[in-house]
Amino acid sequence: MTEFKIFKTERLLLKPTSVADAKFILELMNTPKWIEYIGDRNVKNISSAKAYITNKMMPQLQRLGYSNYTIVRNSDDAKIGTCGLFDREGLDGIDIGFAFLPEYEKKGYAFEASNKLKEIAFNEFGIPELSAITAKNNGASQALLTKLGLKRAGTVILPNEDEEVLIYKLKKNG
Repeated sequence: MTEFKIFKTERLLLKPTSVADAKFILELMNTPKWIEYIGDRNVKNISSAKAYITNKMMPQLQRLGYSNYTIVRNSDDAKIGTCGLFDREGLDGIDIGFAFLPEYEKKGYAFEASNKLKEIAFNEFGIPELSAITAKNNGASQALLTKLGLKRAGTVILPNEDEEVLIYKLKKNG
């Protein structure tokens, strides 16, 4: 099996999400903000969380070498959120996305993890441009994307979705 890189920041570890993270992914995907802003993915038990990881996250990791990362706090090994680079249907380029458990919001972790992943995307994976999508009413996500240097570039309706979302973009060196 291929070994994929783990990345570190001052306070965090970004490790590729695996089936060992199923309990955490189940909890995260059922938080009110995930359901409101990202959508209900019908992950309601450990086996469906494992299936989601196996069928939705792992294939891209195998194909491109990056996908979804579980964010672990160094100080206590707590799994606090996810951040990822996604080859998302309906978007040009690679999408950066993030989600955190409510108790870890507003502590700078999302910026720290996303900023590290942005640097890795450009400098290690050779991605020339990042995109990001967010719900029109998700001000916190919009503020974080702006802080990361992404600029609003319009709206999009993704395949199999009904709601129009905002799209942000950032070119390497841009």
